Amino acid sequence: MNYFSSNFKLGILGGGQLGKMLLFDTRKFDIQTYVLDPSDEAPCKIACNNFFKGDLMDFETVYNFGKLVDVLTFEIELVNIKALEKLESEGIKVFPSPKTLKLIQNKGVQKDFYAKNNIPTSDYKRFDNLKKLVVQILDSKLKFPFVWKCTQFGYDGTGVKIIRCIEDLDNLPDVECIAEAMIPFKNELAVIVCRNPSGDIKTYPVVEMEFHPEANQVEYVICPARIDNKVATKARAIALDVSEKFNHVGLLAVEMFQTENDEILINEVAPRPHNSGHYSIEASYTSQFENHLRAILNLPLGNTDSKVAGIMVNLVGAEGFSGDVVYENIEKIMSWNGVTPHIYGKKQTRPFRKMGHVTIVNEDINKARKIAEEVKNTIRVISGQ
Repeated sequence: MNYFSSNFKLGILGGGQLGKMLLFDTRKFDIQTYVLDPSDEAPCKIACNNFFKGDLMDFETVYNFGKLVDVLTFEIELVNIKALEKLESEGIKVFPSPKTLKLIQNKGVQKDFYAKNNIPTSDYKRFDNLKKLVVQILDSKLKFPFVWKCTQFGYDGTGVKIIRCIEDLDNLPDVECIAEAMIPFKNELAVIVCRNPSGDIKTYPVVEMEFHPEANQVEYVICPARIDNKVATKARAIALDVSEKFNHVGLLAVEMFQTENDEILINEVAPRPHNSGHYSIEASYTSQFENHLRAILNLPLGNTDSKVAGIMVNLVGAEGFSGDVVYENIEKIMSWNGVTPHIYGKKQTRPFRKMGHVTIVNEDINKARKIAEEVKNTIRVISGQ
């Protein structure tokens, strides 16, 4: 099929920043795009050929949208799987497939999948609701500390909490959840795997993630990870194994823990472009977004190597500010070498909301990390008075 400058139509479910960055590459290749998102102010709106407003969890909305396109992909997991299954049965190509998404969308199902497939992961227990979890604590069948995760609708630090005492459960929603063993780890790592329907498969280098202590959000993504080569090789091999077992097409971001004794345990996966791969726009031969596109269209995959060391800094709303966004000191950081801001196009800021990111590239990873800290301390996402 001719995808370029033709009648071919690509549909994207979700119109957030991941979709917007994907659209940069569809425009580079002149591929027609259709986007569905619940918000009229979705970042994708300015960059696609056709924008539709609608609920991603509504069967009819997703089904009718899918009938308009030749290939359908998504930039968020919270979409109506039954609609995707029906579209696929009627010949619309859906990547990653609903079958893969079904195993990933619910974190409890995802953990069960690792257990069944001998994929190393932390110990866990699944609960239908919070009350049943509390019963296990009272019966001394569940010990502190542990990590509480709601199985659905959690993202960017919401839906995850470290539980050190019973009071920490106050104000948590009474929903299906898992309790995971706390892992003493040296590093949080991630590997992005891209795979096309022909079975071509490539991994990006291992990245290291540094988290904000309170918000449980990634502050810095560092590529290459500052780890031993043996550990990096093991991490990439495990990510490949996970990808093969999920049988996914497109991108799979595999988040992992490197334990104190250099074991690799899978934390969770995302079947789409991912925060841990944003550095690739400036630092890699082929960005994660271009490779997602190549993969779902069954085109040859691009080189995943880095041209240069890269660090990504998340730009999130400063505490104490809500309203029309202002990027304070952005001109200052733009005058520095190797510093590129990406603004997502969300008009309203609020504390810890992801509003953009900045990539820092440098031949020397330690210099890049230093500049990244200066960027973090200089630019502020606030609101106009």
